[in-house]
Amino acid sequence: MIVLKNVSFFYHTEEHKSGVYDINLTVPSGQIVMLCGASGCGKTTITRLINGLAPTYYQGELKGQILINNVDSSGITLYELSQKVGSVFQNPRSQFFSIDSTSEIAFGCENTGIPREEMYHRIGQVAKDLNMEYLLDRNLFALSGGEKQKIACASVAAMQPDIFILDEPSSNLDLRTISDLKEVVRKWKAQGKTVIVAEHRLYYLMELVDRIIYMEDGKIIRDMSTEEFKKIDEKDIHQMGLRSRTAIHFEEKEHTNKDETFSFTNISFSYKKYKFLDIPEIKIPFGAIVGILGYNGAGKSTLAKSICGLEKKTKGFLNYKGSIFSAKDWKNKSYMVMQDVNHQLFTESVLDEILLSMENDNEEAKQKADKILKDLNLEKFYDVHPLSLSGGQKQRVAIGSAIASGKELLIFDEPTSGLDYKHMLGVSKLMKNLSSEGKTLFIITHDPELLKECCDYLLFLDNGKLDWFGGWTQENADRVNSFFI
Repeated sequence: MIVLKNVSFFYHTEEHKSGVYDINLTVPSGQIVMLCGASGCGKTTITRLINGLAPTYYQGELKGQILINNVDSSGITLYELSQKVGSVFQNPRSQFFSIDSTSEIAFGCENTGIPREEMYHRIGQVAKDLNMEYLLDRNLFALSGGEKQKIACASVAAMQPDIFILDEPSSNLDLRTISDLKEVVRKWKAQGKTVIVAEHRLYYLMELVDRIIYMEDGKIIRDMSTEEFKKIDEKDIHQMGLRSRTAIHFEEKEHTNKDETFSFTNISFSYKKYKFLDIPEIKIPFGAIVGILGYNGAGKSTLAKSICGLEKKTKGFLNYKGSIFSAKDWKNKSYMVMQDVNHQLFTESVLDEILLSMENDNEEAKQKADKILKDLNLEKFYDVHPLSLSGGQKQRVAIGSAIASGKELLIFDEPTSGLDYKHMLGVSKLMKNLSSEGKTLFIITHDPELLKECCDYLLFLDNGKLDWFGGWTQENADRVNSFFI
């Protein structure tokens, strides 16, 4: 089905020099293969070589031969290849062409001339398979990140290709939606489809994948069966930069001495006439690292954007250090790292991106920026254009900008999306350092490892309302365990 013979690829940009080297890989028809390794190891480049985006779209020098169904892919147009290989990207927005969900699912079928009745049948079938009938005929711009990812999966599945390429498909999904994705991959496997998944989250695929390809610095280091991979000690797995292979279990934690609180009251936000947020009061300990939990579409990102002043129609008050601030003034106290960090990267270099968040651009500021970049393992990218970096690297740049802002309330929307184990721990350490400096952090996350590492307070949203909140009592730990199972 897929053969890479002595393949090397070098990007044609000074900023993005990483690539892959001496790749020899054969994937038989019907096999489920996981590509794993630390951020920037070459996983995404392999997927781009198979689906033809490299070097057609991502220009560079390609050596070696890539065969798809015994046909050299260099002699196939992207249009022809797209009928054999379907791709779901880490950022679903980058593959959308329509403004409503149903049209987006139909788009690929329309472009390949699928008859109308068959197209309707396929849309209904993939909506059922992904448990997303409720997402049909919706405005894509009004959907959450996880809901958009579902639409991206559905649009590719409707094309019924022989090969599926998934690049970090679970990065923005809650556990319920990951379970849906898992069942879709299971159905593809039963249908004899070939699936290549580049992932950091390993546990949900362990019973489905046939093979694990571990990469470092653009090279395949180990090619293992699933049984061989399962025999590796968990400590060694983390040393390899990989996430846990099993579900994380949460327990009661000792209460930290953060009894002084501030509060948001009467928070409300409406989409047209529909009240999407309705929260009478949230009390937060000063210096807490608050994990904001809830299923996709529960209102987590809307709450975050309201707190930092991005939703201008938000109503409510902040009682903070003896003063009361209306919603329009909350932005002066807060800074947000968005789920899609491409929206907030503006400058020509990583160093300038960090300096942009600071009030001054003097030598002291540059020294502070230098330390932030070193803490985030980004020092070798000082002069690199931020948009040329990998998804995980962009995420760390945006986190660095938040740290540099000096704001007292920091909001992070999925800050470890696309990050390997090592960099997740690095982000966790930075969060704890910021908390010790008196900053209060709000972290929207579906990452149980990050939640366990650094969060000391919890908020759970459901349909725009605050369902429960508090510290790591046994009751709350049990609630989190139920959420992540």
